[in-house]
Amino acid sequence: MSTPAAAPPDLRRRICAVVMGASAGGIEALEVLLPALPADTGAAVLIVLHLRRERSSLLTEIFSPLCVLPVSEAQDKEPVRAGRVYFAPPDYHLLVDRGPQLALSVDEPVHFSRPSIDVLFESAADIYGPALLGIILSGANDDGSAGLAAVRRAGGLTVVQQPDSAAVPYMVRAALRGGAAELVLTLPEIAALLGSLHAPDPVDDNVA
Repeated sequence: MSTPAAAPPDLRRRICAVVMGASAGGIEALEVLLPALPADTGAAVLIVLHLRRERSSLLTEIFSPLCVLPVSEAQDKEPVRAGRVYFAPPDYHLLVDRGPQLALSVDEPVHFSRPSIDVLFESAADIYGPALLGIILSGANDDGSAGLAAVRRAGGLTVVQQPDSAAVPYMVRAALRGGAAELVLTLPEIAALLGSLHAPDPVDDNVA
């Protein structure tokens, strides 16, 4: 098994979607990462953050003032648009379906979690393949390890937060044990990576 790189690469591939998964300590991590997304981000950003099922989510209220991109709670059958941040609603799995469009599910919890990071990552890997960036952040269970492996198998770029920088490192260590991480980065390094996700120049798309 190769050792994951410790510094972000020069992103030459086109990233059409970013999936992030977090649990305990995730809000603090996202407060560093989401403000780094540029106004011309060329990717959609989809996030699963484990929340108590009985509580309403305040994630859009928390993060909208911090982001230059629109932030919303995902809606079933909603088209996925570049340059938007979507949070999974409490007690629903969030998936990406063909279109691409969002889908919500009340299937059984995975790793005691609904929404599940694995469910989002695996479905997004099927749709986006090599154009997907998967990121596992601070958290307290194994959710996300299988999903990150699915992203890697599909040819996507896989990133895990450096364990010493995570408020609760169990989730990132579980993902590292799974062997699917290409990069192990601190929060500022992940923020720099996200900051490079500019929409491609239309002229570049026409270059052979």
